[in-house]
Amino acid sequence: MKKLGIILSIIFLGMVLFQIFVLSPEKYNEKDLYESILERGKIRVGINADSKPFGFYDKDWKLTGYDVDLAHNIAKYILKDPNAVEFHPVTPRNRMLKVSTGDVDIVIATMTITPQRQEVIDFSIPYDYAGQALLIRANSKITSIADLAGQRVGVVFGTTAEKNMQLLMPTATIVGFRNYRVAYEALKKGKIDALTSDDTIISTFAYEDKSVKILPKRYSKEPYGIAMRKGKTTKKLKENIDFAINDMKQRNVINRMRKKWGLS
Repeated sequence: MKKLGIILSIIFLGMVLFQIFVLSPEKYNEKDLYESILERGKIRVGINADSKPFGFYDKDWKLTGYDVDLAHNIAKYILKDPNAVEFHPVTPRNRMLKVSTGDVDIVIATMTITPQRQEVIDFSIPYDYAGQALLIRANSKITSIADLAGQRVGVVFGTTAEKNMQLLMPTATIVGFRNYRVAYEALKKGKIDALTSDDTIISTFAYEDKSVKILPKRYSKEPYGIAMRKGKTTKKLKENIDFAINDMKQRNVINRMRKKWGLS
């Protein structure tokens, strides 16, 4: 399983680089991205629309959430207009490709900064942190990751949870899903025995549904960053985003956002 994960990671990296340098050379070689955003008057943001409370559609089908608020704040710093944002839904499987090929300018989608990803894309400084946790049914006898040997553990394709679980419990059966809602429903129906992901994401299910619960132990520290294309054309954009994040932290904007969305 571990070898398969490494092989799949190499294949994905090759696909991303092929898209960047062969299929989309005109996008990759365009002028400075920060200047392009200023000329365009809008920043194109890749967002996960199925990751409550970070990015999701409310009852009126309006895109909302913590990452959505962060995007509006970034637009306010860069373009002096919080509404100068054009949202593009992305998934954990395609978000690196979307930002690498220029389909979006940045991705704000609970994306963990990892050395492997930094080989392909650049990140801002961390704007938040999470820890990998386990969501189980309320009547489950599972009490820790040690109980997952031979059990079916759900992950969302393209997330760090998949690789972490393979390392922490290689004897567990990993079951992949396209998004968190589908994985959560599978847990409820008994198709998997546990669901693992960032605590900031799966804690929402436990808060809204008492038939599931989140175990207290955290198995990693996941720094969330804003992703952008790698290279000198995004250097100025990264500097401005880093400044914005630092300033929002100092002025407690980040803390207020965390409280608003139940993250603290």
